Amino acid sequence: MDLELRHLRCLVAIVENGTFTDAAIELGISQAAVSRNLLSLEKRLGVRLLHRTSRSITPTTAGVQVLARARQVLAEIDELVSEATSGHTRLRVGHAWSAFGQHTTEFQRRWAGAHPEVELQLIRTNTATGGLAEGLCDLAVVRSHLELGRFAHVLLTQEQRYGVLPADDPLIRKRALSLDQLRDRTIVIDRRTGSTTIDLWPEDARPRIEYTNDVDDWLAAISSGRCVGITPQATITQYRRDGVVYRPLRDAPPVDVHLIWHREDPHPATQAAVDLLTKLYQESSSATR
Repeated sequence: MDLELRHLRCLVAIVENGTFTDAAIELGISQAAVSRNLLSLEKRLGVRLLHRTSRSITPTTAGVQVLARARQVLAEIDELVSEATSGHTRLRVGHAWSAFGQHTTEFQRRWAGAHPEVELQLIRTNTATGGLAEGLCDLAVVRSHLELGRFAHVLLTQEQRYGVLPADDPLIRKRALSLDQLRDRTIVIDRRTGSTTIDLWPEDARPRIEYTNDVDDWLAAISSGRCVGITPQATITQYRRDGVVYRPLRDAPPVDVHLIWHREDPHPATQAAVDLLTKLYQESSSATR
């Protein structure tokens, strides 16, 4: 079955314009070509797609279904073309949870001011590489335990870890927590993108673990009182929620925050992004000294 995009475009144009004549004008082809394309599509599918009378054109039951899928396919094709032709006029930065934490907004503002010719897009995707390995972004910020050897990368900072408690937990009375205070609890961990592992505790004093695959589910498990969590500082900025309280962990190692990108054929704006982010984090570090 050799379906072609021109067949689908003709079907959509006929329905949206209401006549074969207007569809032909929109597509820039002859009315006869519109008719041939529709007949070819119906023949290939083996079903009638349109009810045609002297006054109206309406989709059949099968036509309604095919029309919906045709619109979806054409939209995806248009998006594919747009992405391919936009080239380097857009920089996509992926992240799993918290982007750049408190620096996210300032990064966006400074980028827009310094590089108006390159649109910046932040893309949240729940993958270990922040969408980089999946082709969803050009750069990604990661905090998970990732094998970095296959990517070019730079260490932006190290973030303090925080304990995350339900709002009615007795431990919220403390200004800071220790890992030992959490070992009798159930720790909820994002197995795909989280920075927390069971290795934070010694083998003979490890807490119970519950796994989740999304930040919203992670927060829901904590606010319900069923679990507690551990997270880097950036989460505090991005996810302030009722029913959840953050307290610093005084004895937990910090979390490395890396910016990663493909070694081969990096986006031309990569170094500009690295420079700007490095500057932002250095300014923040200087301000806290």
